[in-house]
Amino acid sequence: MIGKLKGAVDSVNEEGLILDVNGVGYLVTASTRTLRALPPVGQTVELLIETQVREDAIRLFGFLTSVERDWFQLLQSVQGVGAKVALGVLGTLTPESLSAAIARQDKGMITRAPGVGAKLAARLVLELKDKAPALAVAELGVPDAVGDLSSKLPQAAEDAILALVGLGYARAQASAAVARISTQFGADAQTAALVRAGLRELTQ
Repeated sequence: MIGKLKGAVDSVNEEGLILDVNGVGYLVTASTRTLRALPPVGQTVELLIETQVREDAIRLFGFLTSVERDWFQLLQSVQGVGAKVALGVLGTLTPESLSAAIARQDKGMITRAPGVGAKLAARLVLELKDKAPALAVAELGVPDAVGDLSSKLPQAAEDAILALVGLGYARAQASAAVARISTQFGADAQTAALVRAGLRELTQ
C-alpha cells in the first residue's frame, strides 16, 4: 500500500493531479482545497496517500496534511458517505470549520458541500459528534487525543473543560471548544475567561 508520494507536479485538473515520481506518473485524486494549495507545475510536493483498492480499480487520494487525511477516513465511516462526498466536504470546509460545525451540530454549514443534503448532514453531525473532537485537537497541534487532554493542555484549560461539563455539556463538546479557543488566548489564559469564551462557542 502507498502511504506517501514525493515528486513533481506534472499536471492538474478539476479532480486531481498527475504526480511524477522518478519518471512514473501517479494519478492522485484530491479535494479542491488541496489542489488549490499545490505548487506550480514542475515543482516538488509531498502528499500523504490514502490507497483504496476495489475489484475494478486502485485509487490514490492525496492530502497535504495528516488532519485532512484523517477527516477523509472519518467521514467515510458514516453511511452514505463515499470518497467523492468526503472530498466535496473537505473542499468546501476546512478541517477546523468542519469540527466546529459538528461540535455545534450545525447541519446547515455541512450542507454547503456538494452531495450533502439535510438528511446526510444530520447523520454526519450525529455520528461524528463524539469522534470529531480528537481531530480538532490534533489540528491545533495538541499532542494527544481528547481523552488525554489533562496532561497536554494547561491546567486552566482542563479546569474550564470540567466547568463546562458541570454546566451540562458533553466532555467531547467542551474539550473541542476549549481546545479551539485556547490557541487564541495563549498559555496564560485564565479559567474564567476560557469558560466564558467556551460558552459563547457552544451556544452559537
